[in-house]
Amino acid sequence: MLVDRRRRALPLDFLVRVGAAWAIVSALLLIINWSAISSNRFPDPDDVMRLVQVRDLIAGQNWFDVAQYRVDAPGGGVPMHWSRLIDLPIAFVIIILTPLIGASAAETAALVVVPLATLGLTMTLAARIAWRLMGDEEATLTSLIVAISVPALFQLGPMRIDHHGWQIVCALAAVNGLMARSPKVGGWVIGVALATWLSISIEGLPLAAVFFVVLALRWLRDRNARTWLVNAIQSFAIIGAVLFVGTRGFADLAIYCDAISPVHLAMFGWGAIVLTVLSRFEPAPRGVVFVGFAFAGGGALALLLTTAPQCASGGGFSELDPIVAQYWHANVLEGMPIWRQSLTAALQYAVTPLIALIAAVNLRRKSHDWLSRFWGDYAIILATALLVSVFVSRAGAVAGVLGAPPLAWQLREWLRAIRLMDSPAPRMAAMTGVACALLPAFPAMLLTSAIPASASVLKAPASMGNPSQCSVRDAAEALAALPKGEIYAPLDISPELLLISDHTVIATGHHRGHESMRVLIETALGSNADARSTLQLRAVKYVALCSTLAEARMYARIAPESFMASLVTGTPPQWLAPVDVGDQNGLKVWRVTSE
Repeated sequence: MLVDRRRRALPLDFLVRVGAAWAIVSALLLIINWSAISSNRFPDPDDVMRLVQVRDLIAGQNWFDVAQYRVDAPGGGVPMHWSRLIDLPIAFVIIILTPLIGASAAETAALVVVPLATLGLTMTLAARIAWRLMGDEEATLTSLIVAISVPALFQLGPMRIDHHGWQIVCALAAVNGLMARSPKVGGWVIGVALATWLSISIEGLPLAAVFFVVLALRWLRDRNARTWLVNAIQSFAIIGAVLFVGTRGFADLAIYCDAISPVHLAMFGWGAIVLTVLSRFEPAPRGVVFVGFAFAGGGALALLLTTAPQCASGGGFSELDPIVAQYWHANVLEGMPIWRQSLTAALQYAVTPLIALIAAVNLRRKSHDWLSRFWGDYAIILATALLVSVFVSRAGAVAGVLGAPPLAWQLREWLRAIRLMDSPAPRMAAMTGVACALLPAFPAMLLTSAIPASASVLKAPASMGNPSQCSVRDAAEALAALPKGEIYAPLDISPELLLISDHTVIATGHHRGHESMRVLIETALGSNADARSTLQLRAVKYVALCSTLAEARMYARIAPESFMASLVTGTPPQWLAPVDVGDQNGLKVWRVTSE
């Protein structure tokens, strides 16, 4: 029988256990990713852009100013929606280590230390749930399950310095708050974690809402449990406002749908005031409490609909230029639904969280009293995380990590049952089934490799090119020798051009710069004559391209007679003069001439 085993917060033996698992996983990740680390090959353009933003901060850009002035420089730059909170640990490591090992090595260290530290926090917070509520073996298994979760490891591996790993940490911190013995302390932990999450990324709003629904259910089950919700919403509103002022200041109070804005703070404040007042009337009839909840939620929603109705119909991407939405946003697969992914990716996102959800329901059924209610709350949160990941695939990392503790319990139950089997054949079959449950994409990968490509119905869409064949960094010295100017380049390599040079670029893949993104895309799909007119009008000096890049090949496939197609096929127009940047890196650069 499962019992409430909530123990001391972070005892030494627990930290040693998780620390050993983290050290082993980190060592393996360093070995696996050593080539990428040594060659500064980033997993995603957003990681490159994050480092550019951190460099600008260290170089003296205002803390409250996160605009990228070398993107669409003629248009005044592109305002970014990213939080300075994520810049802090990266900048800290670089600033501390630069006097000791030099700026370049310090940056490389930050690219390794910060993601692995985030991984350590993730493993600790996830294992702590199992440690306090189940046992030592489940805590160890939870750490290992986090370590084999492909969606989570992608967000927590070396070189991955964007904000997604910290979203996972915030989600786990909020769940840890749910199992606190003190409702006041637990409420504050939840509120602070959720406020931090939304300050980092407003994508956490659906999960934050569900946490408050869970706390409202606790209030309805037990009127004395209202302390949870009241303290959580109060800390959520207070810390949210503090983080807004501390990272955004008062200079920009415009309403944004892709980041916390004053309208969101007003919504949180409204909810805090209404629920605090409502708690003063307890004990009250259940109908009064329901009306109070409706007044809090309805009032907050009314504030949003009257002040920023555009935020209720698509969020930050609702105002994207149609051309950008069609040719860029629709091809950012991590932001697309799970059915847009390859089979192997979809299995990784969906299977283990679904098994974990079933395990959480079983934990609720097998538990009693507080513990049963906790696992019921957990199942609601995990189900929501899984549902969100169905529609936005990158959220699958949060669902996968939240599923680790109940999945660890389920794994232990399976292993116990397997040990009791007498015959080796059923035991082997059962172990194979367990392996497939933990690594659901592996059987599909084996089947895909075994079936001829022409016949396989499981294979992912064919790649349009291999970006790894293009090393933009190797051209840094040649680009530095050129007079400064704006570069026309595909969205996916533009951040790295900013990183290795002082040049400017037309656009990067960041939606607030959708106007310049449209210029870039229309130029790619247009004729050589139209491209020349556009580039000369902007006074663009250079054109840069990796012909193996999937983005470039997509444009060429859509418009075979286009400007981009001529570059990809190696037949550039005569008004482009080649620039020697070496012939080993795959990058081609041309100078725009007046001839």
